Amino acid sequence: MTIEEVAGVTGLTKGFLSRVERDLTSPSVATLITLCDVLHVPIGSLFETPDVQLVRGGTGAKVNLGGVSVEERLLTPRGESRVQVIRSVIDSEGHGGDDLYAVAADVDVLHVLRGRIIVRFSDEEWELAQGDSLTFNGHEPHTWRVVSDDGAEVIWVLVPALWSS
Repeated sequence: MTIEEVAGVTGLTKGFLSRVERDLTSPSVATLITLCDVLHVPIGSLFETPDVQLVRGGTGAKVNLGGVSVEERLLTPRGESRVQVIRSVIDSEGHGGDDLYAVAADVDVLHVLRGRIIVRFSDEEWELAQGDSLTFNGHEPHTWRVVSDDGAEVIWVLVPALWSS
């Protein structure tokens, strides 16, 4: 809604609403309740603490998504179900297996931090180098392998997290 529309519904002036929006004035409790009602915002949500969780470098939970010669750590909290971010450090012989596999994610993003990696699908292959990213449907059968002598380091982003379903 525009400020003009909110003003029309609540009977408050556009100037007052603009000052509230810019945190230059505070509405009364009654006015706050009216604004929440008009904007369909639960009044209690104004007092909730934001959901912020920190995972310090190197402390994320170790996971194993089935790769060979790879160390994987979560960069997102284990309980986060909306998205899962994993940092994988992969030896030069690392791979995702000979057979194609799929994951329970609608979106799978692979970003290469270091090295080179090939991602193979049933009908095509993509070779990625440092800085490259590949986005695909996680339900699409695929596998991967490192093709650089010094291994690779990658970030996987899965939406939603594998354990959310």
